[in-house]
Amino acid sequence: MLPVRLDRADPRPLGSQLADQVRQLVLDGALARDDRMPASRRLAADLGVSRSVVEQAFDQLLAEGWLEARQGSGTWVAGGTSGRAAAPRRRRTPVVERPLVMLDAGTPWLDPRHQAVWRRAWREVSVATPPRGYDDPRGLPELRALLAERLGRTRGLAVDAERVRVTGGTGAGLRHLLAVLPRADVAVEDPGYRAAVATVGESGREVRDLPALAPVTDLAGCAAAYVTPAHQHPLGRVMPAGDRLTLLATARRADALVVEDDYDSEFRYDVAPVPALASLDRDRVAYLGTASKAILPSLRLGWSVVPDRLLDAYDAHRSLTHDAPPWAVQRALVTLLRDGYVDAVVRSARRVYAERAPRVVDALSPYAELAGPVAGMYSTWLLPHARAVRVRAAAEAAGFRVNLLRDYCRSARLSGLVVGFGGPTDDELERALDVLVGALGRL
Repeated sequence: MLPVRLDRADPRPLGSQLADQVRQLVLDGALARDDRMPASRRLAADLGVSRSVVEQAFDQLLAEGWLEARQGSGTWVAGGTSGRAAAPRRRRTPVVERPLVMLDAGTPWLDPRHQAVWRRAWREVSVATPPRGYDDPRGLPELRALLAERLGRTRGLAVDAERVRVTGGTGAGLRHLLAVLPRADVAVEDPGYRAAVATVGESGREVRDLPALAPVTDLAGCAAAYVTPAHQHPLGRVMPAGDRLTLLATARRADALVVEDDYDSEFRYDVAPVPALASLDRDRVAYLGTASKAILPSLRLGWSVVPDRLLDAYDAHRSLTHDAPPWAVQRALVTLLRDGYVDAVVRSARRVYAERAPRVVDALSPYAELAGPVAGMYSTWLLPHARAVRVRAAAEAAGFRVNLLRDYCRSARLSGLVVGFGGPTDDELERALDVLVGALGRL
């Protein structure tokens, strides 16, 4: 008799239960290649079920290739399926008692007082009528209009809704741009955004390193330059006005596109937000924005403003690949923007970051050197790499995840820690600072 047990209290059909258990017996090696299965009538009697239940399970396993029928001799375990001979040993998944608290550069603080609007947005999605087919690859018209208004109001970027495109985040926006650019190198700040480097590499292009704190004076042979001028990631510097003009002039000489990643510009609390680089030259700069820092990373939603000369090819590529964010997420963002949720959470988060930043600076400045001005939701600290590794290990042992500056570098010779303070609660941040200060003090 097969070692199976059918549970009539289980909501799954008995035939499905039997098929699942036989499949697992094969994977575990309890049933081996060329083992003969019991006759359906006998197995049904053993299990106390009708013969049709067994036949249903066998038919499913035959269709999937786990069993095979041999004329005149019954049903057998199919060749190549035995766990004894072919199935890899399954590794035990380690049990994690509690997830690490992320002290990274991308986890934002969310004010729970605004949850009513968040819930209302998804209620509206639930009663809205979705498109019958694929929706507009450019994005929902009402969302693009709201984003255009917001870009003009908060980023100094005067643009109409017809030129705004909704994307699946900054990475998706970059990927769409690369699809319509010449097959040439792409320059990326060093240290810089690791996902951008990976996206460029996956496109088959070479990444050219741009020293993050130096003016860009040479883009010869490059299709594009990827920069974070409002808040250099991860060193924190605002690109000076002179360097902005130099970058644009260099890009014009090389006929290269400047890709502006404007990931957290709304979270300045020392000065007013710096206007977008794209506001200086709409023909030379492609603008990328994201909902990850202001709303929620897991929305996977962003927006782009592309130079007119690339717009037709950009739209054609997205239409061909159906590479657009889910309609439901776009529809929810319409409500979040329309009803003031995004403005409210940005204001709340800016106040929280402005209060937390000095606490972090006061705690860590006796032991490490700030790499640049503190803005947004993280700060970057310079110290020897070996020391940074040991501090990170101490933080992880205490339940906190801190990133190494070296991981953002390619040719740059910098080391230290990138300490985020957006995601943790106040209590978690205090405990994390105690751990970091204790580890730095011991070293």
